[in-house]
Amino acid sequence: MQLSPHFTLEEMVLSQTATRLGIDNTPSADIIKNLRSTCIQAEQVRALLDHPMLISSGYRSPMLNRHLGGVPTSAHTQGWAMDFICPSAGTPVQIVTMIHNALITVDQCIQEGTWVHISFAPTYRMQFMNAVFDANGKASYSTFA
Repeated sequence: MQLSPHFTLEEMVLSQTATRLGIDNTPSADIIKNLRSTCIQAEQVRALLDHPMLISSGYRSPMLNRHLGGVPTSAHTQGWAMDFICPSAGTPVQIVTMIHNALITVDQCIQEGTWVHISFAPTYRMQFMNAVFDANGKASYSTFA
């Protein structure tokens, strides 16, 4: 199902972890509406980058999110977020900088090391952050500079 010109429902729910563990990652109709909104807004980012965005994580069912160690309030569980890379456009730091400088309205845009997390939750807090991971993989966040 096409959610927007460049994004499909299939790519927004695909999870190798869910497949491997037999976790149902099927979103409800309400979450599909949120995913559509997220993808429509992500089209601005796609246009800015002028290259395909490779989605590594979109929707996560609560069970999948727990298994992945996500916080219970993760925007992924409501269909508001996606994690992606776009090597043709630059590194995650460069991409977050581009999104920040373009003044694209987001809830969160986080440079998460090797990928970008972007959320279009309707709170639109305009949070731009860097994640730093410790030896155990636990992230701490700071304002993007």
